[in-house]
Amino acid sequence: MTTSTPSVAASGTFDLGGDLTVHRLGYGAMRITGPGIWGPPADLEVARQVLRRSAELGVDFIDTADSYGPYVSEDLLREALHPYEGIVVGTKGGLTRTGPDVWPPVGRPEYLRQCVEMSLRRLGVETLDLWQLHRIDSKVPAEEQFGFMADIQKEGKVRHLGLSEVSVEDIEAARQHFEVVSVQNLYNLVTRQSEDVLAYCEREGIAFIPWFPVAAGDLARPGGVLDTISKETGHTPAQLALAWLLRRSPVMLPIPGTGSVAHLEENCAAADVQLTDAQYDALTGAAS
Repeated sequence: MTTSTPSVAASGTFDLGGDLTVHRLGYGAMRITGPGIWGPPADLEVARQVLRRSAELGVDFIDTADSYGPYVSEDLLREALHPYEGIVVGTKGGLTRTGPDVWPPVGRPEYLRQCVEMSLRRLGVETLDLWQLHRIDSKVPAEEQFGFMADIQKEGKVRHLGLSEVSVEDIEAARQHFEVVSVQNLYNLVTRQSEDVLAYCEREGIAFIPWFPVAAGDLARPGGVLDTISKETGHTPAQLALAWLLRRSPVMLPIPGTGSVAHLEENCAAADVQLTDAQYDALTGAAS
């Protein structure tokens, strides 16, 4: 059952990069764009309301990217929340956009520099809290991409650096060039191919940011484990999926995204969901 005044406070905190303390339940700002993550949302003011409401609910870690829109998400963040008092904004670069749902990677250092410079301008900051390489471009030597990231950090344009959709080997290669403070991989109740990456992040104190965190698949079907526990507890399947992630690892920072204030409040209320050991074990084993 959701509370009347949801807050993410009960999700606990994580020290991102050792010096940016954020609540573990954040917000992913991909869905405040148009269909196919292309163009503006149907209602710009509703999108701004979602962002402002997230701050009111205690969300202090927001994930975005220059490719969301493209540019729409970063622009809206500035309009709604600048100067981001008490809010850590993480953004990403390295994917280009040629149309809805199309995301070609480009990892040439000169392009990545443009990504950083333009994110700084759009977000209206002198230093990005967190900049993540959206994808490693297989057509460009990885050490060139990592070398650029180390350079841009030394220049003071980014505070912390992270990676997205990577293997343990990728992380270790990047750590030869800079400190990796976050990894953003696909991970949820039904998609767990990154277990080895999560375990590595846990050992090394690296934030693990699961994207697409509330996917439930067949687990939410009538009679499925999520459906059953939802009926037992009054919590929604999405809340249970988020609660499972929060309990799964202390380095887990879920970033559910939505373009709806009501859905945002529902997601944030997941911070207060306490799974029993039996419920947690049932969810853990359901997708095995």
